[in-house]
Amino acid sequence: MESEPEPAAWDIVFESTVRADRLRFEEEPSTEVRFPGAGERDSMSRSERSRLPRPVEAGRDYDDVTVAYRLATRITGTPEGGLEGAGSGGQQAS
Repeated sequence: MESEPEPAAWDIVFESTVRADRLRFEEEPSTEVRFPGAGERDSMSRSERSRLPRPVEAGRDYDDVTVAYRLATRITGTPEGGLEGAGSGGQQAS
């Protein structure tokens, strides 16, 4: 498995941690992570679970669970339209 770039290498990082005393799924969840938009980019998403198996079972209670989620992305090419500095409101530095 490739090593993850350092945090400073990402343009956007979203991290969240959710804890629950009890969690129950009435049906098996269907999840999808997409990175739509223009321009070439390098993106990743990852979750770490505590006391929550993969996959979860519908109708089963899970106690004292934690899910930590991280999503990160960065532009790797020239922004669509060829403008440099598009990440700063689309204006070029003078």
